[in-house]
Amino acid sequence: MTTALELDERYGRTRRGRTPWIIGIGIVAAAVIAFGWMTFTQSMNSVDADDLGYEVVDEHSVTVRFQITGGQGKDVACAVQALDAEFGVVGWKVLEIPAAGEHSQQLTVTVPTVAEATTGLVNTCWVA
Repeated sequence: MTTALELDERYGRTRRGRTPWIIGIGIVAAAVIAFGWMTFTQSMNSVDADDLGYEVVDEHSVTVRFQITGGQGKDVACAVQALDAEFGVVGWKVLEIPAAGEHSQQLTVTVPTVAEATTGLVNTCWVA
């Protein structure tokens, strides 16, 4: 036996090979791939909404114009709300939009209100 092997045996030292490094690199690679996949699938299901304008029709309704981007080929739903002067919600409507081939769509919806609204806007949109 060589001196190095005798010392390793005496003091309980073991020679480490490449196995821990390979396992560590494999775990990191799997985590990066999983994170990338989750990010990709989440971005495929995201829908962005931009307000284009509103018109207070009367004290019981407001018309909201907006544009959605994303959700191509999938059914989308948007929550549209009407607010009063104190930013209280006075009207709310969920608009269900059937799947379309376009990446972006302009839409108009009339929201019934319980009191006169001073503004109308899109609260959120999601893939239905």
